[in-house]
Amino acid sequence: MNPRLADATSPYLRAHAGNPVAWYPWGEEAFAEARRRDVPVMVSIGYSTCHWCHVMARESFEDAVTAAQLNDGFVSVKVDREEHPEVDAAYMAAASAFTPNLGWPLTVFVTPGGRPFYAGTYFPPTPRAGIPAFRQVLAAVDEAWTQRRDEIDRTADAIADALAEARTSAPRGSATPTADELVAAADMLAAREDPRHGGFGDPAVPAPKFPVATALRFLQAPLVRERAPAAAAVADRALAAMAASPLRDPVEGGFFRYATRPDWTVPHYERMLTDNAQLLDVALDAVTPQPDVARGIAAFLVDVLQQPAGGFGAAQDSESWIDGARSEGGYYARDAGGRADLDAPAVDGKVVTGWNGLAIGALARAGAREDEPAWIEAARWAADAVLQANTGSDGRFVRASLDEVPSRSPATLADHGQFAAGLISLAVATGEVAYAVRARQLVDACFADGRPAAPGGGDPVLAQQGIGAPDAASDADEPSGAASLAGAAVALWLLGADEIRADENRAEGYRERAEDLVAAHAGAALAQPLAYGAMLRVASVLAVAPRQVVVVTPDTGADLVTAARGIPADLFTVVTPAGAEAWAAAGFGLFAEKSLREGLATAYDCRGFVCRLPVTDPSELAD
Repeated sequence: MNPRLADATSPYLRAHAGNPVAWYPWGEEAFAEARRRDVPVMVSIGYSTCHWCHVMARESFEDAVTAAQLNDGFVSVKVDREEHPEVDAAYMAAASAFTPNLGWPLTVFVTPGGRPFYAGTYFPPTPRAGIPAFRQVLAAVDEAWTQRRDEIDRTADAIADALAEARTSAPRGSATPTADELVAAADMLAAREDPRHGGFGDPAVPAPKFPVATALRFLQAPLVRERAPAAAAVADRALAAMAASPLRDPVEGGFFRYATRPDWTVPHYERMLTDNAQLLDVALDAVTPQPDVARGIAAFLVDVLQQPAGGFGAAQDSESWIDGARSEGGYYARDAGGRADLDAPAVDGKVVTGWNGLAIGALARAGAREDEPAWIEAARWAADAVLQANTGSDGRFVRASLDEVPSRSPATLADHGQFAAGLISLAVATGEVAYAVRARQLVDACFADGRPAAPGGGDPVLAQQGIGAPDAASDADEPSGAASLAGAAVALWLLGADEIRADENRAEGYRERAEDLVAAHAGAALAQPLAYGAMLRVASVLAVAPRQVVVVTPDTGADLVTAARGIPADLFTVVTPAGAEAWAAAGFGLFAEKSLREGLATAYDCRGFVCRLPVTDPSELAD
């Protein structure tokens, strides 16, 4: 058992601890050993629920002959992409120079100084369909390293230069999009709809098909629903098509990662926290209600992914053991009775900070909307668990934890933005201002040096090597760091958070910070709406005056609360009289002077922070 991996805070690394490969975890120790031996580094990147990662492990990394070849000529590093997203992004960008078919497992060969010089994805044990065998690749790299080092150095230098240029050459905008521009972007996105099967893509092209929840959420923005209803309808059709397809698990709820065919069939069976957290919001905001879909997703999050300490695990595996053999999707092909006697696919119990923020926010909003206190309590439990376990020895957030042991990998900008946004939604759903105060601290920490950045900087090994990922604000399977931080800042602004910094007689508040982030990426977002759905949704909130509804009452079951819950608003919350005072005292101006009228539950309906006269009669609120 490899002691370097056996105690890792990643189930993926722990699963490889028994390999004959002399793995190192990501860190300076591996590169120091490569410099001592003057050998290249083979970096293998994957994650615990990745099917083809399992396949390559069985075929190559568990093979004694292949392991001997690796151990003799390389230092081998195993990386969990979910624990080290910056490493994955940097090496994925480098790999794009060698193959257009990017994915995982990602196999990257780098110099002892950290410069990539060759990359690929899955390599089979024997040549197959034009793909060389993994041992052939190792032999070729070893021959080039020992016989043609100058060629490797030239390639590595060119890749490093290209990565550096990509980090500094991204176009910057100067203004937030107008409502008209956002409507045009929604129409452009809607034009990419698959008219036959729903979702996005060409029905005639046999390519993998993803939900792209970030894009669906943009199409569900109130501005789009009002100004571009035909575009907004694309989101409803996509949800309905996915919900009726094999992409959705009808037994335990939740959606699989993606379908391999345009009609949403033959899924890739892993179930991810990121996808399902976002699709819960999609289901809740559908014009045509999908209560069974929403409840199924919530049940999957709480019953399957939530860990004993409270945090949500990263994903559930696509494979399980059936009749003594590994089966991809076999468990999910059974009905409820057929699953009863089977061991469920394993859950990656790694608690990722930002991803938990997505789930916390979605469950809090769903619980408030559907009057499901259990969902809100599940969100609270997770928030408290992350606040406790995902804090490093220096007091800063880390990327993840496993069994309440924090990872050494620092939290990313997306972690801070996503978790802050989740805490704000939890605060709004519970009426407890402490969660909003903590969220405000997280957002402020990301602006400590004036420009948005994760506190403490990025990955220290990449920084030392001068290698980094492009500064992209586009979404992958989750909102980007820039979009997440902008969304959290907008959420604080909606609560009337105090302005926080004065510079040259100009007060800069949370709205201004969000505007700066949106404006910086507006050009790319308007041109490529499929890739920037999260940023465009934030922009849509900034483009029109918001509607905020606050109900002050000690009785959450009051008729006024029920009536107010049905109002389409950017923010809806119920607080006690004491809670309203606590929010106002903590610097959230929306709650100032909000109190009971004549001892009755009182609703405040505000447009752009200007509130109409308070009402106590539900019928007046409807008017």
